[in-house]
Amino acid sequence: MDNKKELKVSAIENGTVIDHIPKDKVLRVVRILGLDESEDLALFGINLDSKKFRKKGLIKVSNKFFKDEEINKIGLVAPNASLITIKDFKVVEKRQVEMPEEIGGYVKCINPKCVTNHQNVYPQFKVYVREGEGIRLKCHYCEKTTKQSEMEFVG
Repeated sequence: MDNKKELKVSAIENGTVIDHIPKDKVLRVVRILGLDESEDLALFGINLDSKKFRKKGLIKVSNKFFKDEEINKIGLVAPNASLITIKDFKVVEKRQVEMPEEIGGYVKCINPKCVTNHQNVYPQFKVYVREGEGIRLKCHYCEKTTKQSEMEFVG
């Protein structure tokens, strides 16, 4: 008799699985991707066992294939996440989320005096990682640095 316990989640026919999300970032990823308001089936798990990270989060979304902008958003919150594309119940692609060098339009500058917060100016940021401090965004206009924990997504 096998005493091993397993959690089984139903397979999706077509869609995307976002794997290796830090357990405390799953709900944030759900919100920034708008999955909480989507009509498509979305399943998520938190505190799943992971050989790589001890505990992790996972999101499965039926009939959804993410655009580059959405993948960049995932990368800003969960830079070690992987995306698994499913078609006809089979894995057709698996890739790591990549961090863009620059982003624009979907994160608000933390500086309340920045021109992007007062005029119709498209916010742009340089993305970089500081060792031990995580992801940072530097505003193209005011040069204020935003920490990962301070990022406010818009749109």
